[in-house]
Amino acid sequence: MQTLQERVRELIIDTPNFPIEGIIFKDILPLFRNTNLVKELVLEMANELRVYHPTALVAMESRGFLLGMPLALELGVPFVCIRKKGKLPGAVSGISYSLEYGNAEIEIQKTALTSNDRVVLHDDVLATGGTAHAAAQLIKSTGAELVAFSFLMELNFLKGREIVGLNNAAIHTFATY
Repeated sequence: MQTLQERVRELIIDTPNFPIEGIIFKDILPLFRNTNLVKELVLEMANELRVYHPTALVAMESRGFLLGMPLALELGVPFVCIRKKGKLPGAVSGISYSLEYGNAEIEIQKTALTSNDRVVLHDDVLATGGTAHAAAQLIKSTGAELVAFSFLMELNFLKGREIVGLNNAAIHTFATY
């Protein structure tokens, strides 16, 4: 009998040279065609995160939203979005950060978190760690406490864990490559 991790990994498809030449993209969308498997996955991931007693789950645009919302529901905590610049209404806080080939900026609504919040930050993949590290800094700027990172998968060879680890929060990855 296959483990949950084996069943999930089986559905994540490698797409070579997407979105640019030389990149092997991990397509997670086939996973969401199996609702029972997703329910199992969410329950297992949430059970690992319960020990941190989070009061909010923050997810990254856009693939982080796919498991972020069901994780928040399973944990019984509010769901908060971090989005690319200019995508959120109202007053926002933002942070700029460097990518391999340019700069990016992400934002969070100013009233989304408080200094009383214990936050889990979820995204689909931990690659170089730059986006997750920037998101962690954005969360901390609200006064909230970042207690854990949650990723569906981690690409070990890119060493993102080294960057994300600078935030003194637990790091949970469901599958590693």
